[in-house]
Amino acid sequence: MGWKTLDDMDLDGKKVLVRVDINVPVENGRVTDTTRIDRIAPTVRDILAKGGRPILIAHFGRPKGKVVLDMSLRVCLPALEAALGCKVGFIETLAAAEAGTDEVASKPVVLLENIRFYPGEEGNDPEFAARLAKLGDVYCNDAFSAAHRAHASTEGIARLLPCCAGRLMQAELSALESALSRPERPVGAVVGGAKVSTKIALLENLVGRLDVLVIGGGMANTFLAAQGARLGASLSEPDHLETARQIMARAEAEGCRIVLPVDGLVARAFKAGAPHDVVPLGPDTVLDDDQMVLDAGPASVAAIADAFATLKTLIWNGPLGAFEIAPFDQATNAAARDAAQRTRAGTLISVAGGGDTVSALNQAGAADDFTYISTAGGAFLEWMEGKTLPGVAALGG
Repeated sequence: MGWKTLDDMDLDGKKVLVRVDINVPVENGRVTDTTRIDRIAPTVRDILAKGGRPILIAHFGRPKGKVVLDMSLRVCLPALEAALGCKVGFIETLAAAEAGTDEVASKPVVLLENIRFYPGEEGNDPEFAARLAKLGDVYCNDAFSAAHRAHASTEGIARLLPCCAGRLMQAELSALESALSRPERPVGAVVGGAKVSTKIALLENLVGRLDVLVIGGGMANTFLAAQGARLGASLSEPDHLETARQIMARAEAEGCRIVLPVDGLVARAFKAGAPHDVVPLGPDTVLDDDQMVLDAGPASVAAIADAFATLKTLIWNGPLGAFEIAPFDQATNAAARDAAQRTRAGTLISVAGGGDTVSALNQAGAADDFTYISTAGGAFLEWMEGKTLPGVAALGG
């Protein structure tokens, strides 16, 4: 790991520009989920403890370089102050920050207004990055979830100041490197979700690195169809059957065992509590035109548990079925709890990420027992795809 952490920096008396991700859900003027805010607190507290003065830079929504009052970060102040246990100053404009207002001088922590109000941010404009850099002495990136974007506050500014990773960024990078770059073997992954087309690069990268790959959700239907199954009204991508065959062929050549569903919960309606049957799945399966596979079945869950028992490291991205509606959440819940139990027992290192994944693991009551849960979405996927993330590369990693 070539990047520095807060432990490597002298912050005493320094103004520290901290890129954070507090792009949180808001309803009726209140933050409804403070997870992302809570997870930056260790970084801010450490900077304060080392004598630094944190100036937080963040985005909120997609204002596209214009001031949009409904996307003001001011709404985050109460939750931010609660998480940090101190007052937080708020700077409405970059010009005010440059002028050094009373807010900067009187509050231990300062939050700049939505950085995406400025077109120079997403354009990674060098002059805009230079303006930001002049506000501080040190740059700390604690927003892994935005590290796949080459923006002024994630990439440009890191080229202009002494820089390091914050505690959350450090934890994310350490967890992902231990899961994929230098894992304890055997290593496996669960890749689920609706479509193969959105995860082609991910699958292509993983089959060369894994010992076992469990494929679930709607994308498993495409793999089954590629083997000859006719799955009625099931979600599938006929245009990607050849892609699925190529991935299976490469996996075989690389020594990566693919685990596909061997049975499934089949219904004629996509709704909670829909009548369903457990049907064997394989190359010879033929379903009625109005039947659809909505979850993996009990035999598939048993096969996944058997696969988990062989692993020392597990990466998880995506659910195994329509987990949002019962009873089609059974496979995801059972497999997640199995992975959680093995992690609790100390026999498995488990790392998971992606929006639906976090929701599914929380729903299963398994998230707290996983070794690490990434709150990043696109950045997590791009890392798993083997791509270079500009925000990480700029730190020297």
